[in-house]
Amino acid sequence: MRYRTLGKTDIEVSEICLGTMTWGTQNTLEEGHAQIERALEDGVNFMDTAEMYPVNPVRKETAGDTEAIIGEYFARSGKRKDWVLATKIAGPGMLGTEGITPKTLVERLEASLKRLKTDYVDLYQLHWPNRGSYHFRQHWSYDPSQQPPKEEILDNMRAVNETMAELQKAGKVRAFGTSNETAWGMAQWLRIAEETGGPRMETIQNEYSLLCRLYDTDLGEFAVHEKVSLLAYSCLGCGLLTGKYNGGTTVDPKSRMGMNGDLGGRVTPSVWPATQAYVDIAAKHGLDPTSMAIAWTMTRPFEVMPIVGATSVAQLEKSLDGETLELSDEVLKDIAAAYRAHALPF
Repeated sequence: MRYRTLGKTDIEVSEICLGTMTWGTQNTLEEGHAQIERALEDGVNFMDTAEMYPVNPVRKETAGDTEAIIGEYFARSGKRKDWVLATKIAGPGMLGTEGITPKTLVERLEASLKRLKTDYVDLYQLHWPNRGSYHFRQHWSYDPSQQPPKEEILDNMRAVNETMAELQKAGKVRAFGTSNETAWGMAQWLRIAEETGGPRMETIQNEYSLLCRLYDTDLGEFAVHEKVSLLAYSCLGCGLLTGKYNGGTTVDPKSRMGMNGDLGGRVTPSVWPATQAYVDIAAKHGLDPTSMAIAWTMTRPFEVMPIVGATSVAQLEKSLDGETLELSDEVLKDIAAAYRAHALPF
């Protein structure tokens, strides 16, 4: 396993991050713990969760259950120090949550720490911005002119950054990051950190895969020059890139698509030929499509660490195999051609 540092910090993490969002709905406590142990065995030391998890579906009554499963693992194993732990505070709207403010940042971090049975998190992330986001398929009708006034946005950022500094000084958070952000939003967070002397946003957790490459342009440029690390979520397109759905004809009722219909808007007429193109490339070159998709994320010209989630240890192992898979120039050439033919399928 190769290791990298988060942003400009000295926090060293495995190149692959263990995702946890199905633990508590599609996975039991025991299955979640088995995945943690298997990932650790492979050299993974980086785990990501959130206060709103588990998903499939997201429900107010189950929010926090994934953190509790992880906390029980730490209590039973005594291995908290073996892990770089990341979690997130939900933005406004989902589960009736308020926006992200100094008050909610403190209160909800404390709730997460209690569930996680730890006195600190290594990376605390804002799950999505107060002002809204073009992620989650909202880019098709994105209208930034409807956001609050700029100074209102920036005043909130300044206040939150001051609280971030207090939490870092108290030893409750080592570093901070965002999720589902834009290049403008990231630029403001870094500018405000420079103004106030507070902690910078070291990471950005956005969707990124062969099927979703919104990050490639402005955010990619920003990340290179500002030394921000991308934590790529849904890097298998919610299972689409494994090929297991066979164009939508094979759907296990217990799979994410079986439980979540259109996979949050990812299932479209365009996605099936796009998915098949990548599955065919893997077959042509004798590769597992899951491993190929994970390996591809680590060929990018910016710092990226894929978050790999699974509903079984066997599925997890295929993703872990992607870390050591070297893609040939021929494979990358075929992938580039497929992208030109099937850009933005959802």
